[in-house]
Amino acid sequence: MDTTHEDPADRNETRADAAYCASGPTASPAEPGGPVDGPFAECVLCRAPTEYPESTRGITLCPVCEWQEAQRTACSG
Repeated sequence: MDTTHEDPADRNETRADAAYCASGPTASPAEPGGPVDGPFAECVLCRAPTEYPESTRGITLCPVCEWQEAQRTACSG
């Protein structure tokens, strides 16, 4: 006698996980208009050029400062 029972909820959860993982990468602020050829915005912390165009609103950070800021906010309890 086979006592293995597959819960239908497990199958649905697996499908939801697969759909979530199958979604592609999200668009960054620099992508909607295509590649940026013009001037780049300065990082507000170190003044290095960022990957965002000058027309980007708000705080622009270079990849290094953006990564460091993410670390600081992730570790703050």
